[in-house]
Amino acid sequence: MGFMPKSQSPLIGVDISSTAVKLLQLSRSGNRYRVDHYAVEPLPPNAVVEKNIVEVEAVGDAIKRAVAKSGAKGKFAAAAVAGQAVITKIIPMPGDLSEEELEAQVELEAVNYIPYPIEEVNLDFEVLGPMPGSPDMVQVLLAASRAENVELRQSALELGGLTAKVMDVEAFAIENAFALMASDLPVARDGLVALVDIGASVTTLSVLREGRSLYSREQMFGGKQLTDEVMRRYNLSYEQATQAKRQGGLPDGYEAEVLEPFKEASVQQISRLLQFFYAGSEFNRVDQIVLAGGSASIAGLPEMVEEQLGVPTVVANPLAQMTLGPRVQAHVLAKDAPALMIATGLALRSFD
Repeated sequence: MGFMPKSQSPLIGVDISSTAVKLLQLSRSGNRYRVDHYAVEPLPPNAVVEKNIVEVEAVGDAIKRAVAKSGAKGKFAAAAVAGQAVITKIIPMPGDLSEEELEAQVELEAVNYIPYPIEEVNLDFEVLGPMPGSPDMVQVLLAASRAENVELRQSALELGGLTAKVMDVEAFAIENAFALMASDLPVARDGLVALVDIGASVTTLSVLREGRSLYSREQMFGGKQLTDEVMRRYNLSYEQATQAKRQGGLPDGYEAEVLEPFKEASVQQISRLLQFFYAGSEFNRVDQIVLAGGSASIAGLPEMVEEQLGVPTVVANPLAQMTLGPRVQAHVLAKDAPALMIATGLALRSFD
């Protein structure tokens, strides 16, 4: 078993995305969190493809650089496997089983839900609470991933000088980070929040109600499309295009000819993801959209989403209420914050 064990010393949250390694370490005093260490280290193109690690050495090197850059001294890390690599199911179980009996029963039941040989899988479970309508049954959340997905991440962390203490699921890490922002949103307790994470190559919609994910869907679209267009149009290398996107310095026509069409395409993708959700559920609107991921902080995007979709839209900042350690530069962190949802959720596993 042992997919998500508990930990004591502060863990370093390490989010391995398609374009970068994002690293975050938090501490807590009372109920206030502090950002002690953080770094974002770019990955070479195609080292990670659609969240799958292809070149484990390149990822390990980036982790090592991120640790050095952040000044983090910890040795233990929490990482996550991506949505499409994980199977999660809620299964009913008798409520009177001991921990050992429950573990044995979950392993037996898991075979019915997992399309891989059970010896090739890492799995874990969590009791969510009583089964509605059946007081003597409990709901158990089963999470399973192919062992190789977990092992590749463990290997990359080891090459980077860290030991994987916790292996989480990206969707759960996002829920964890979202909990820090939920009370600041002007949404009724049972309102629906659409969290849209625009990554490099994948955009993920998570619809949350009372902090729990009701629905999740991924679409192949992301910031890499903007980078590719900048490379093509201005004849730049991948590194130059990535830097120009972040720091400016592109020709005058960039905003109108490249950035605006990308923003329009982003709004269309968000609209499509929401239509899929409405088509398959009893809902026909959400109360709030929260944009996360590297592209969320593009100037004017939240306003465009709000105007075209008619739903209040804000940019995610899971770190907004936190104090900052001496090594952390506020203006740099503010720019990266929307892309740190998963890293934040992982770093919070220190305090479980």
